[in-house]
Parts: sequence; structure tokens; C-alpha cells
Amino acid sequence: MINLSKKLIREVAKANAKFSLIKDNDKVLLGLSGGKDSLALAHLLKRMQVHAPFKFELKAVTLSYGMGEDYTKLHNHCKEYGIDHEVIDSNIYEISGDTIRKNSSFCSYFSRMRRGALYTYALENNFNKLAIAHHLDDAVESFFMNFIYNGSLRSLAPKYKSKRGVEVIRPLIFVRERQLRENAITNELEVIGNEFCPGMKLSEKNVKFPHAREEAKQLLANLEKENPKLFTSLKTAFENIHTDSFFVVKDNG
Repeated sequence: MINLSKKLIREVAKANAKFSLIKDNDKVLLGLSGGKDSLALAHLLKRMQVHAPFKFELKAVTLSYGMGEDYTKLHNHCKEYGIDHEVIDSNIYEISGDTIRKNSSFCSYFSRMRRGALYTYALENNFNKLAIAHHLDDAVESFFMNFIYNGSLRSLAPKYKSKRGVEVIRPLIFVRERQLRENAITNELEVIGNEFCPGMKLSEKNVKFPHAREEAKQLLANLEKENPKLFTSLKTAFENIHTDSFFVVKDNG
């Protein structure tokens, strides 16, 4: 088992207890990209499986976009640490040229396609939970992106039921990204970065590179310098929403 920090373990345990993310007899499918976030989650869930006072099944799957990606090192890593892992193939990259809209963001397109493939695998193999590695920074960035660019107050829920009936859970929702970065460095994990991102191959085509998230990251970094407790305050705010103080028209009929 890798050296997981007590704080990482504690934050995941708190989220699981608060939101009932994983329960007895659940079958949990983990979307494992091999990046620092999902790789940390794989080890945290494996530890939970060993030490939790309840039993659940866990399997990690990595989606290949059909670009000739080599996930041998990732698969061997999972095998070394007793994490059940499978690479599932797709032709998402091949069909993207015909199905992605002109001037659209490749990130949103491939995210939707990847999630759809994971839903299909989960349903076909009787998994009732899909774990994804979004963390607190992702939730806060999504809130600011929706607030600034879309005119809506939305973030990332710790769990939700997809339209296809799979419950999506985010066990890292209380974890800061820097903790996951430190975890990868401490354990010398060989993580996968942008080298397997389909967008790298689409960069010369008429496809937008995402900018909103990077701008939100920079804005939040500047705000956090002035207020080191910013993310703590926002995490509390996400649980303390006063809907009656907004411009919401209520139907009194």
C-alpha cells in the first residue's frame, strides 16, 4: 500500500460518512485516467475496501479513446497494489471528427463521451456506483465558471443520479488539489498527464482549447493569496445555501 496521508484518508472518510457515498454491498466502478487525482482515489478506495466496517466491490476501468494509447504501466501499477483494473477500448477519437461541433470545446465533448462509455460499462456489468475523482478545487472552479460565464449558481454535487440510472459519487469532494499533487510526489507515482488527451491531436484543427477553467484557477489563486481561508469558507457556503435570498420567482399557485 502506498503512503497515504492521514489528512487525505480523513477527508475521504468524512465525505463518505456525510453523504453516504459508499455503503454495504455496493458495486463501485472507478473511472481511472491515471492522472494524479484518479490514481490517488484508486488507492484511497482500495484502502477503504480493506479497512471499512462494510463490504463493497471495487473495479477501476480506463477508457482508451482509440488513439493507440499504451496503459501497460498503469495496469501493472494496479496489479502490483491489488486494484482490479481493466482497459476498455472505444472509437471515440475516430468518430470525433464527424460528431464534434465546429468551434466547440474538445474538453466538454470528450468528457461527455467518456462519461457515456463509463455509464454503459457500469450498467452492463451491474455496478450501481460510478466514482470519479473531482476534488474541492474542481467544485469551486466549476462554481466560479458557472457564475461568471453562464449566469448560474451551480457546482459539483458529492453524488447524483445520472439520467441512465447510475449513481455518480465524488469521494474526493473535500480534498484540495495540492494534497493530491503532494501525494503523487511523496509516493513517486508515475502519473499520466496530457499525453493521452485527444485534444493534443486536435490542436491544429478548428477546435477550441478550454480557457474558462484556467482563468478561474488563476482568479482563485489570487483570491486565496489575500484570503488563505477562502476554500474553507466556500466549502461551508456550499452547505449553507439560502435560496430565499436570490431572485427566484416562486409559484404561489
